[in-house]
Amino acid sequence: MRERSLSGKKTLITGAASGIGRATAVAAAERGARLVLTDVNSEGLDDTVTAIRAAGGAVDFAQALDISDYDAVTAFAKQVHQELGSLDAVMNVAGISTWGTVENLEHRHWKRLVDVNLMGPIHVIENFIPPMIEAKRGGALVNVSSAAGLMAFPWHAAYSASKFGLRGVSEVLRFDLERHDIKVHLVVPGAVDTPLVQSVDIVGVDRDDPRIEAWINRFRRHAKSPDEVAKTILKGVEKGTYMIHTQFDIRFGYWWVRKFAWPYEFAMRRANDLFTTFLPRG
Repeated sequence: MRERSLSGKKTLITGAASGIGRATAVAAAERGARLVLTDVNSEGLDDTVTAIRAAGGAVDFAQALDISDYDAVTAFAKQVHQELGSLDAVMNVAGISTWGTVENLEHRHWKRLVDVNLMGPIHVIENFIPPMIEAKRGGALVNVSSAAGLMAFPWHAAYSASKFGLRGVSEVLRFDLERHDIKVHLVVPGAVDTPLVQSVDIVGVDRDDPRIEAWINRFRRHAKSPDEVAKTILKGVEKGTYMIHTQFDIRFGYWWVRKFAWPYEFAMRRANDLFTTFLPRG
């Protein structure tokens, strides 16, 4: 954004009932953001709103909904725009996870992950980014992908399908929205100790197996807290960072794929400039 600070900025955060979404909402409120919050969990969302307001934060609008439901997101956006006008920052944090090998995963697993983790953010982008463009104030779009959107982790095929997809959307919009002064930020968390750790659906295995429990405990020992991740996200937004890493090991692993980043970025910017010349002059 022209002014990187979120103070006074109308900021949408999805997945605000728990985990990274809630922590980001709390941290953004502490920085003076005017919040618009949503989550599928109405009770958890109410708790977040109550906690933020009790601490003196500003929640201008909150509503429970399923972001995979395009009509619900569209109706939500219409209400938000009627009451508040266009937003300044949009943060797609909501997400779910399912792991499993291809012979154990069912179609419903693939579909639900893509519906929530990929189409959900797309529904939000469709409804909230064009009004931001029209307002000509610039802004920020934050998409929370995953380390599984960068690298191939075991049993993550369906999850990675959604997270690689969100990374692809972000990569294109990074250049496409640059001419509107809307910064795109792609968050790629590694291990984060959220409620999702205990609820993640691992298809084809017994969650009570001591070996699985041992791996989950090992994961949690290595994991960052949601509060740590939220602070990293907001720091990245304030600095204008495109890819926001939450752990060094993920940054180092992805370094191998980014060795020739500068020529690629230069070429993509020039290509985007060329394609823009084909747009009608307003």
